[in-house]
Amino acid sequence: MKVKTFVFMWLRRFKTMVRYRLLVLTSVPIFLTLLALIGITCYWTVTYTWQSALMNVKADLAVAHHSMVLLKKEQRMELQALANSYDFQRRLRFDETTLPQWVHLQNQQYQLDFVVLHPVSDIGIFSAQEQRLLRAGKDQTFFQVLDRSALFELNHDLPARAQLPLLKEGTIEHKGLVSRSLVPIFNHQGELKWILDGGILLNNSTLLVDRIRDLVYAADTLPKGSLGTVTLFMGDVRISTNVPLDSANLIGRAVGTRVSEDVRQTVLQQGQTFVDRAFVYDSWYVSAYEPLHANDGKVIGMLYTGYLQWPLIHRYLTNIIEMSVSIFLVLLFTSIIVYRGSRDLFLPIEKIYQVAKAVQMGLKRRVGKLDLCDGHELQILGEQFDSMLDQLEQRNGLIKLAAIELEEKVEQRTQSLHQKTEELERHIRLLHQARSKLVATEKLAALGELTAGIAHEINNPIAVILGNIELIQLELGDNTAEVQEELTAIHLQIDRIRNITRSLLQYSRQGGVQDEVTWHHLNLIVEESLTLVRSGTKKMDIQFEVNLAAKCSVEVNRHQLLQVLVNLQMNGIHAMDDKGVLKITTDDWFDENGELRGAMVAITDHGCGISEQNMKRIFDPFFTTRRSGTGLGLSVSQSIIANAGGEMTVESVEGQGSTFIVYLKHKKECPSELDLQVTV
Repeated sequence: MKVKTFVFMWLRRFKTMVRYRLLVLTSVPIFLTLLALIGITCYWTVTYTWQSALMNVKADLAVAHHSMVLLKKEQRMELQALANSYDFQRRLRFDETTLPQWVHLQNQQYQLDFVVLHPVSDIGIFSAQEQRLLRAGKDQTFFQVLDRSALFELNHDLPARAQLPLLKEGTIEHKGLVSRSLVPIFNHQGELKWILDGGILLNNSTLLVDRIRDLVYAADTLPKGSLGTVTLFMGDVRISTNVPLDSANLIGRAVGTRVSEDVRQTVLQQGQTFVDRAFVYDSWYVSAYEPLHANDGKVIGMLYTGYLQWPLIHRYLTNIIEMSVSIFLVLLFTSIIVYRGSRDLFLPIEKIYQVAKAVQMGLKRRVGKLDLCDGHELQILGEQFDSMLDQLEQRNGLIKLAAIELEEKVEQRTQSLHQKTEELERHIRLLHQARSKLVATEKLAALGELTAGIAHEINNPIAVILGNIELIQLELGDNTAEVQEELTAIHLQIDRIRNITRSLLQYSRQGGVQDEVTWHHLNLIVEESLTLVRSGTKKMDIQFEVNLAAKCSVEVNRHQLLQVLVNLQMNGIHAMDDKGVLKITTDDWFDENGELRGAMVAITDHGCGISEQNMKRIFDPFFTTRRSGTGLGLSVSQSIIANAGGEMTVESVEGQGSTFIVYLKHKKECPSELDLQVTV
């Protein structure tokens, strides 16, 4: 039998035979449960193993840090021992001239790379903080980066010992990182006489990092094949390390190489401790870095501890593979048991299935006698299945007759329902149209009644004012020349009020205004509107920024346009709470093809702006957000501009301000339905 045929046969068995499907149904939950356990175990193992690794390397860093603290303490104690020695004290009392030279020769005896005795007159070579501590009689130990000349002054051999060839760069680092201790020496009168300066050079200090590594990573404390390392950095350069140049063969030392960029950013620039996996020269290490600070707190280097990451991962993967193999063997064993138990149990069920399939194909088949005892549940199931098939055959005939009758009734009811639905939809459309017309009619009726009343109430006091002005002119006689300019202005404003009330009456009757239309230069009307607005805002903190650059004349009604401009300017002033800068700009209006169409005026305020919710309603009659507003200003202005054949647009940012732009054509055209829409 070919392999392909064998595979298809078993696939068919699993798809069609109950016992194989039962095998799958029983094995899959176990398999999924085991997979979930593996996943959870892997997650927990990874999480806790990694957290444990980070905690271990952090503890290793703490041990290394403590070792450096002890190093500085031992260094300071060496200097103190030198200062307290008999020879030092004898020369201090009786032969101070030979004391500096004698101290310089004590390097080897006290295991220091340099020992220098400075007179108190040289205290200026130290920082202010170091001077303060020395004068206070306090010893101090700190890290410090020294250049070549400073190293030479401490010990002539130090510059050569500090040199570090920088790998991959082809240059040599001449600076040195030293651990430096200062001990003040006082005479019997309590005066500071000398400063004992000593320390060790950390560049190329192989014995030091190896001693710290042996202390941090004792034998058998790391996974097999792993490697514990310790490094001292000057800046981002490794100056002393046991990190090998070849981590696979443990060859050389990576002295003169630089730290990775992410570690440099975290430790050197931010001054924080770095505990994570890091790429150390040629391999990934579980690493911990901490900054080394100078006496002034500035980060000048780093202390590093870490060990190879791959052995830890290898051990973890080995455990996962062993656990997976064990789980697979358990699953295989349970599957064999389930298959053997289900085979005998489901043979009768498969027979019942075959009978059901034959009946489905139209064959008259029955289960009959099964090779089971009389009281067996599957035998009873087979007998009941045969009885059910007999009853089903009888009822199928009755169902077919009932189905034919039902189809006829459904067809009749469907036709009737379709007709009723069409009629209902038609009535709903008519209802919506009627409601829209009713709302528009009611709004126009209310608007007409209100504007007519307003116009009547305004005309009565205007008539009284006009009569009194004429009476004043008669009484003054020849003296009217002194106030003729003021009287003329009053007459002009009375005429303007009459034009406004007449426009309101015409607007309420026809939905728009019609008046005398003539040619005007837009800048002159804008200047007139500014004169009116300035006179009414003298007590307000309003500044006007005006730029009138329009050259094209427009065909409009001057009084109506003046009304629109005053309304828009006052709206801008109110939006700024009566203080701020109102910007008015005019310019020629060109279409997309660059042809002159007319002129435009833009009015910009820096007020509260208009919300998106209100932008769609600002031109509706009676809509206003001000308690004292009527909600008619923008609606009337829109109607005036539309009837003049122009356009009005608005741009607004809530909290920053609004800009209303009025476009007026050089030659008036009859407004169409599109002209009456306001672009927002």
